[in-house]
Amino acid sequence: MEFDQKLEQFKGQARLPDFAVPKSYELTLRPDLSACVFSGTVLIHISINRGTRFLVLNALELVISQVSFTNFQNRKYVPSDILVDSDDEILFLVFDETLDVGNGVLEIGFSGVLTDSCKGLYRCTYLDKGDKKNMIATQFEAVDARRCFPCWDEPAFKVTFKIMLENVPSELTTLSNMPILDEKINGPFKTVEFEESVIMSTYLVAVVVGLFDYVEDTTDDGTKVRSYCPVGQSQKGKLALSIAVKTLELFRKYFSVPYPLAKLDMVAVPEFAGGAMENNGLITFREAELLKDELHSAAAEIRRLTIVVAHEVAHHWFGNLVTMEWWSHLWLNEGFATWVSYLATDRLFPEWKIWNHFLQVTVDGLHMDALEQSHPIEVEIPRAQLVEEYFDDISYDKGSSVIRMLQNYLGDDIFQKSLASYMSRYAFKNAKTEDLWEVLSETSGVQVNTMMNKWTKQKGYPVISVKLNGYTLEFEQTQFLYSALDSDAQWIVPLTLSIGSYDVQKKFLLETKQGKLGLEDLLCSSEETSTTKRSDETWWIKINVHQAGFYRVKYENDLATRLREAIARNCLSAADEFGFLDDAFALCQACMVPFSSLLSLMDTYRKELEYVVLSRLVKVCYSAAKIIRDAIPELANDLNQFLADLLSSTTKLGWDATTGESQLISLMREEVLMALAHFGQTQTLEEAMKRFRAFLHDRNTSLLPVNTRKAAYVSVMRNASVADSSGWESLLQLYRDVDSVLEKTRILRCMGSCSDPNILSEVLNLMLSDEFRNQDAIYVLSGISWEGRDIAWMWLKENWDLIMKKWGGGFLLTHFVRDIVTPFCSLEMADEVETFFKNHPVPSVEMNLKQSLELVRIKARWVEHIKQEQEILKGLVKEFALARK
Repeated sequence: MEFDQKLEQFKGQARLPDFAVPKSYELTLRPDLSACVFSGTVLIHISINRGTRFLVLNALELVISQVSFTNFQNRKYVPSDILVDSDDEILFLVFDETLDVGNGVLEIGFSGVLTDSCKGLYRCTYLDKGDKKNMIATQFEAVDARRCFPCWDEPAFKVTFKIMLENVPSELTTLSNMPILDEKINGPFKTVEFEESVIMSTYLVAVVVGLFDYVEDTTDDGTKVRSYCPVGQSQKGKLALSIAVKTLELFRKYFSVPYPLAKLDMVAVPEFAGGAMENNGLITFREAELLKDELHSAAAEIRRLTIVVAHEVAHHWFGNLVTMEWWSHLWLNEGFATWVSYLATDRLFPEWKIWNHFLQVTVDGLHMDALEQSHPIEVEIPRAQLVEEYFDDISYDKGSSVIRMLQNYLGDDIFQKSLASYMSRYAFKNAKTEDLWEVLSETSGVQVNTMMNKWTKQKGYPVISVKLNGYTLEFEQTQFLYSALDSDAQWIVPLTLSIGSYDVQKKFLLETKQGKLGLEDLLCSSEETSTTKRSDETWWIKINVHQAGFYRVKYENDLATRLREAIARNCLSAADEFGFLDDAFALCQACMVPFSSLLSLMDTYRKELEYVVLSRLVKVCYSAAKIIRDAIPELANDLNQFLADLLSSTTKLGWDATTGESQLISLMREEVLMALAHFGQTQTLEEAMKRFRAFLHDRNTSLLPVNTRKAAYVSVMRNASVADSSGWESLLQLYRDVDSVLEKTRILRCMGSCSDPNILSEVLNLMLSDEFRNQDAIYVLSGISWEGRDIAWMWLKENWDLIMKKWGGGFLLTHFVRDIVTPFCSLEMADEVETFFKNHPVPSVEMNLKQSLELVRIKARWVEHIKQEQEILKGLVKEFALARK
C-alpha cells in the first residue's frame, strides 16, 4: 500500500522529479539480429540533490534486471521494489534506505525486442545479394530513447554518453554519434567502442548497424563527412555529401560558432518513419531523401534533398548545440532549422529562387493556423508522449514564417548578429523562446518579446482589411478563421507596402485593431515619381511586400481591381502575384468573397507565369475542381475544361525538355502536365499513354524522362478501369521491377489517383500486404482521388484493426486520418467520421482528427455558399468558354 501511495505522486506528471539527475551515461548494447532481441547495461552517473528513497526515470517496453546504486562512498544499495509503469513510461525504483545527497552510479541491466516499429532501437531489412537480412537503427525523437535503455528522457538533461556495441556481426558497418575509439574482432562478431560524446539530450543518441558503402569528404576546418548508402550505390550519396560539406561551412560562418563534432555521418536507412533525423553527428534519412539517382531523381526531388540535408545539418546548431528546454519550445528546433535551410539553399543555388518556394511553407502554416483547432507555436505539453502531434505545420511552417517576418523587420545584419550571440551564449545548454527574444532585443534595440509574444503564445493570425479614403490608407485587423467566427485577438503586425513601384515602400507596425497611414507624400509626389500619383489610373498598392509577413490581406474592391490590372501588366513580383492569389483563395474558402470572384481572378493569370505562381495556381485549380463537384456537379466538366485551358495558356512547354533548361522550367512542366491529366484533357492523356508504353518497351527512351514520369503515371491511373486494367497492371509490374527507391516512391504517389473503385481497393489492400513497406503508405494515401474518397473511408473502417496493428504505434497513423477524412465536404460525413472515432479512440491522433473534422465542416459551409451562386457561375464559365473560341 505504501509503495502504491508513493508511486501515485509521480504518475501523470509532465516532467520527471528533479531530486536526482543524470551526469553521464555508459551504455552497452548487445543486439541479436537473428532472434530480433537486444540486451544491455547502462551505468548512469547521477547526482542526488535531495535525500530520497526513490529514483524515477523513463523506461518503456523493457525487461529490467539487476539494478543497484553505488554512492560516492562506494556503498551499494539494491532496490526493494521495481516497477515499469507503461502508462506513464517510468521506471520506479524504491529503496529501503534513504540515498543521501551526493554523486553515485546507478547500474541497470535490461532487455527488449527489436520490433519493426521504426521507434526506439528497431530492426529493418536490407537485401544482400538477393537475401533479405536484418539491420538495426534508432529513432529516439521525441521520447523513444526510453524504449532502448532506461534514462532521464527529457531534452533538458544534456549529458555525455559512452556507447559500446557487442555481439555485432563482423561484416557490418557500426555507426554512432561519435567516431570509433576501439574495435575488437572475435570471429564472426565484433565489439565496437565509441568516443565519449559531447553533452547532448537523449533524443539525439543514435546507433545504426548495417551493410553500407560510403563516399566521404572533409570541410575546410577538418570535419570528416560521410554519406552512407546501400551497397553498390555510394555514388548516389555524392550530392548529399556536397550539400552537407558546404552547409557545415556556411553555418559555421553564419552563426560564428564552429561545428562541435569531429565527424558527420549521414546514412540512408531502408525503413524510416520520418523524412530524416538530426541525431548528433549521425543523421538518418529515408533512402528517398538522401540518394540522388541520375536516372530517377526529378528536379523536385533534387530540390527537396538539398533542403532536407541543409535542415538536418542546421539542427546541429539549432537543436543539438542549443537545445529547447522542453517540448513546448519545439519550434526553436524545427522553425529555425526550416528557415535556415532555405537561407542555405538560396546561398548554394540562387538560380532556384528558393525564397519563392518558401511561400508554400508559409501557405501551409497559414492554412493550419486558420483552424479553430490550431494551437500556438509555444504550446503546453502536459505529457511528453503527446508531443509527436506537434511536429506539424505550426511548429515547422508557421514557426519558420514568423522568423522570416521578424528577420525582414529587423534586417539581415542585425538578425545574423543576434543569432550568433544566441548560439555563443547558449552553446551546450538549453534555451527557451524568451531567451532568444532577449538576445534579439539586446542586439537590435527593439522590444522583440513585446512584438513576438502574440505570434508565439497565441494561436492564429490576422487578416488586414485595407481601404483607401482620400489620401489615407485605413487598416483593420481581425483574426482570420475559415469558420469566420468572431475573435478579439490582436497582433503587433509588421506591415510593408509598395505603391505603384517597388521603389516606393513603407514599413510600420500596426499595434492596434485599427490604423491609418497618410499617403500624401507618396501619392502626390514630384514629377519624377508620377507613376504613383493618385490621378494615375495605373497606380496600385500592395500590402505585405513579397509576402514576407505571416498574415492575409483583404482589399476593398477598387484596390483589388487595381492589383488585378497590375498583375495583367506584369507590374508585381512573382511573390506578390502568388500572395494576391493565395489570399483571395483563402478568403473564398472562408466565404468572405464569392467563388465567381475567385474564378475571375484566376483568369487574370492567363499569361506567362513564374514557377512559384504557376504552382500555386495549379493547387487552387485542384481545389476549385473538387469543391465544384460537391457544390454544382453539373458544372464540373465545364469547369475542368476551363481550368485545363487556363493552365495550357500559361505555358507552351510540352513534354520534351530543351538542352540546358533550368530546374524551374522542369518543375513547371511536371506540375502542369499532371494537372492536365487530372482534369482529363484528352490530348495530355493520349500523349502520356503513348510515352508510357514506349517507356515500358525501352527504359532508356527519351520520350519519358524523369521530370515527366509522374504525369504519365497519373494518366495511366486516370485511364485505368476494371474494363481495361492493362495500364494499372503494367505500372504495378514496373514498381516491382524497378530497383530505384526514388522511382518506386514516384509510382506510389500516383497509384491512388485512379477513379475506378475496384482498382483503388486493390491499391489500398496492397498497403496491408508485404508488397509495400509500411513507411511508404503515406505516399499512396496522399494521392487518393476525389472519386476514391468513399472507397478509402470504407476501406479504413473495414481494416481499422489491421491498420492499428501495422501503424498504430507511430505518427504515420496521422496520414490515414488526415488524407482519408479531409477530402469530404459534408456535415453528414463529418458526423459519421466523428462517431467512428468515438467508438475507436486513438489519443495519439486526437488533435489531428479534430483538425480534419473541422476542415470537412469548413468545406461543407463553402459548398453551401457556392450553391447560392449557381446561375452566376454557369454564366461565367460559359462566358470564359466563348471568350476562348
